[in-house]
Amino acid sequence: MHTLNPLIPALLLLLTRLATPTALTYKLTPNEKTCFFTWVAEPGAKIAFYFAVQSGGSFDVDYSVVGPSQKVILDGAKERQGDFVFTANEMGEYRFCFDNEMSTVTDKMVDFEITVENEERASLPSRQGAPPEQTSLLSESIYKLSGQLSTITRNQKYFRTRENRNFSTVRSTEQRIFRFSVFENLVMVGMAALQVFVVRFFFQGARKGYV
Repeated sequence: MHTLNPLIPALLLLLTRLATPTALTYKLTPNEKTCFFTWVAEPGAKIAFYFAVQSGGSFDVDYSVVGPSQKVILDGAKERQGDFVFTANEMGEYRFCFDNEMSTVTDKMVDFEITVENEERASLPSRQGAPPEQTSLLSESIYKLSGQLSTITRNQKYFRTRENRNFSTVRSTEQRIFRFSVFENLVMVGMAALQVFVVRFFFQGARKGYV
């Protein structure tokens, strides 16, 4: 009968305690301002805040981050995306707001992620007979793996944002080309009609001269 390695539950617990992420996609209607909240249980925690406008208008939005004492920590106007990390010096509720009041007709689709990370690292229990260096190396490997996964996730979001913006640019260019083509055809038809009218006018004038 095989016994469960005591390090496995500890590893799972450590991975769950690394961060508390919240990733959402929200549709901002015109003239709308909305806020999202996260709770920080103890001072000194790291808060990572990422957002990107995926569609709508010029792909920009106003944002602000307000602490428990109503102090503005971060803010910006007409930003397409942002990636910030700051230390929560106060315990309490932090407010993350997006503002689309500058737009009167266009919806904005915003992807964002709020992650609260504790600075204290959870310690792994040492396996019986295992040297402390082995446990320390395992812990460092887990943290490096977590950082690499976060980097991959951010890169995927970045490429997704670029893809959406490039697709919007291509679609906008296609619409402009179509409108220009329609306008060009109308001009050509108008020029042809004008030429026919001028020719008929000259021939009618010539006939009157002979009469």
